[in-house]
Amino acid sequence: MLPASDVVLLSRIQFGMTALYHFLFVPLTLGLSTLLGIMETVYFITRRPIWRTMTQYWGLLFGINVAMGVATGVTMEFQFGTNWSYYSQYVGDVFGAPLAIEGLMAFFLEATFIGLFFFGWERLSKGAHLIVTWMLAAGSSFSALWILIANGWMQHPVGAHFNFHSMRMELYDFYSVIFNEVAQAKFVHTISAGYVTGSMFVLAISAYFLLRGRNIAFAKRSMMVAAAFGLASALCVVVLGDESGYLAGLNQRMKIAAIEGMWDTEPAPAPLTLIGMPDNAAHTTKYTIKIPYLLGLIATRSIHQPVYGILDLINEEREHIHNGILAYQALTTLQTDPSDKHAIDILQANEGDIGYGLLLKQYTDDVVHASPQAIELALWSTVPDVFTLFWTFRVMVGCGLYFIALFALAFYLAQRRRVLSHRWFLWLALYSLPLPWLAAEMGWVVAEYGRQPWVVDGLLPTFMGVSSLQAADVWLSLAGFILFYTALAIVEIYLMVKYIRCGPEHIFKQEDFSIHPIKRESRPC
Repeated sequence: MLPASDVVLLSRIQFGMTALYHFLFVPLTLGLSTLLGIMETVYFITRRPIWRTMTQYWGLLFGINVAMGVATGVTMEFQFGTNWSYYSQYVGDVFGAPLAIEGLMAFFLEATFIGLFFFGWERLSKGAHLIVTWMLAAGSSFSALWILIANGWMQHPVGAHFNFHSMRMELYDFYSVIFNEVAQAKFVHTISAGYVTGSMFVLAISAYFLLRGRNIAFAKRSMMVAAAFGLASALCVVVLGDESGYLAGLNQRMKIAAIEGMWDTEPAPAPLTLIGMPDNAAHTTKYTIKIPYLLGLIATRSIHQPVYGILDLINEEREHIHNGILAYQALTTLQTDPSDKHAIDILQANEGDIGYGLLLKQYTDDVVHASPQAIELALWSTVPDVFTLFWTFRVMVGCGLYFIALFALAFYLAQRRRVLSHRWFLWLALYSLPLPWLAAEMGWVVAEYGRQPWVVDGLLPTFMGVSSLQAADVWLSLAGFILFYTALAIVEIYLMVKYIRCGPEHIFKQEDFSIHPIKRESRPC
């Protein structure tokens, strides 16, 4: 029996930590880049200098965030070669293609137009600079698209097959990978969440200026843009999140059951558990409050299909384990005799379940003659941590509903020009600033932690994807990453706070935004 490896746990912690750090910067980049395009479009149409100042000021904060995002993103991707080399070797033919396109097309597109955005104000015409700003926003979105295509394939692998000669997954239909329905749903959901983050950032900082009685015209206009765009984005997040739930109900039923803390199959149409207390040891969820029919409508789009619980799904997984053993046995035969036609037929018939045979390797050295105890351990390893998924999902959804209410209220008050007379709302908006990041991180946990024990769903167990490293080496790199990323986070917070406190009035000389052109101060803030 193979012992649990410290290297696997440490590698997972390191990648999870770096991904969570990196995702602190990504949503704000996505949201602010599009808001910059909206603000500069208004400037192009109206020619009012205040809109140029808004674009430049929020662009300055955007630039700080992008610099930190790039620094964290590059180091994260190197881990595929350092900590997850077997994963890279096994699925690199598929996973590497969208990552390469992201680097060659989206990243360089974004990087090029960032330079033009900052240094082209006096060198480009207004129309040309507007195109640059929108291309910058497009580059940010394209970058997210290709990353999420790669991640979507890990959630729902399509367009590839296993080649027993090379012992790796090989791509045969790139079109299916690009238009993978799970990847597309993740993309639009993530992009919308980024728009919410950018809108909340602008809303909260604008509230700060209004509370301080500074930059009133600037802050009011910024708040109106953020409220309108944020409300539309928050509504989209809910709708597109529903689509993600439906696709998970089709392709990742165990994840849905864990999110709902649903141990037994619910008759159609299944209710959605609003709140409860999952008990992993007792295989039950206590103190539940349920909304009738809602889960059935989300997960199956019908009132006639049941939503299967964890215990019934475990019994289904038993057949996958059996088929995986057959596939593993055939693969063992083919390693000694690649021309064995009978073994080839067995492998092809059970190719989709070979990952379950590999899953057994964590619990036994003899997969073909695995004991009932090893099979049970493998079966229950396919159940993610129910308690964690149950509550992270509800925190994410609760934040999403709160954003709709907050942006709707902000839009109403801004339209009625009553923002200044409701200081309690300004304080509420300011203190709500961290919530989009909380929701985004919880969403990442639901998506990635909910896929366990797979690094590629149903194909490659997580414990098999790691590199052949010593635990001490991973400890050393983990400590280095924590120190480096913490330093970056401190620098980001320091710079953001500095330039927010300065405000546009100290960065850009102003007398009247609506009349006089904007000039740089000779002495920077």
